[in-house]
Amino acid sequence: MNGPMSRHHAARVEAAIASGQAARSALVASWRRSSRLHHLDPAGRSAPMRLSDVELRQARERVAPLLAAAQGAMDRLYQAVDRRGTAVDDATFQSWGLWTGALWSEDHEGTNGIGTCVVEQRPLTIDRDQHFFTRNTLLSCTAVPIYDHEAEFAGVLDVSSCRADRTDTFSNLIALAAGEAARRIEADLFRRAFAHARIVLTQGADGQAGGLVAVDADDLVIGATRSARVGLGIAPGRPLQPVPAADLLGGEPAHDHLAGGQRAVLQRALLRADGNVSAAAKALGISRATLHRKLKRFELKH
Repeated sequence: MNGPMSRHHAARVEAAIASGQAARSALVASWRRSSRLHHLDPAGRSAPMRLSDVELRQARERVAPLLAAAQGAMDRLYQAVDRRGTAVDDATFQSWGLWTGALWSEDHEGTNGIGTCVVEQRPLTIDRDQHFFTRNTLLSCTAVPIYDHEAEFAGVLDVSSCRADRTDTFSNLIALAAGEAARRIEADLFRRAFAHARIVLTQGADGQAGGLVAVDADDLVIGATRSARVGLGIAPGRPLQPVPAADLLGGEPAHDHLAGGQRAVLQRALLRADGNVSAAAKALGISRATLHRKLKRFELKH
């Protein structure tokens, strides 16, 4: 895309930056980063950059756990939002950077869904002429951050469209679907990381599911998703130190569920061990003293 439209878009971007709107607008702040920090030209015509086959393979290896956890959610999302076309369109999609291995960081592509989401780490949509480069203004991109089992930023789930008839209603549906897919991926990552712990669902302030916490055999919380940390008042950026589940979860419904679940586990272990505390403790992978403490807490006789 070039000519008058390109010059108009570039002038609009530069005028917004010069006006000082970056202090009030996240979009203009991103434009400013693209222009002043990364020294990009809105009217630039350079083709999108792509990783080499070797670089792409190495990148996939680095994020292999994330890719494995994302597979199911991506398959479900694909059924609702996907790329459909014929081989004759491949060159067009590649030229727009809508292809495996394309680099969409802000320092390469300026303001865009993926790159700006990486920088700001929040769900966002960059629609058409909100992109920095004129050549990207045919795209609408919705991006959602994904956090790993330690509540660290792990990647971005992006849905990009070049449909001219994309409506606000459809954009909202895409945003909802992408957000739900990202939460599924985070939950799968978390369950894989804490496969031997009890996973407890916490409740958010709005009554909806707030996140997941992992509780070990000694009734200590040893992990929490980012959304759970936010809901429980735990700083997302700090390592989670083990804490008694009762202290952290208090009287929340999640704690009631935890207590009931542990009581049932203890009862089954005692029954299988014919009431032998030492054998039950060994089967549960905890010390005899810990089991006695739990039996007393739940008022279980042996």
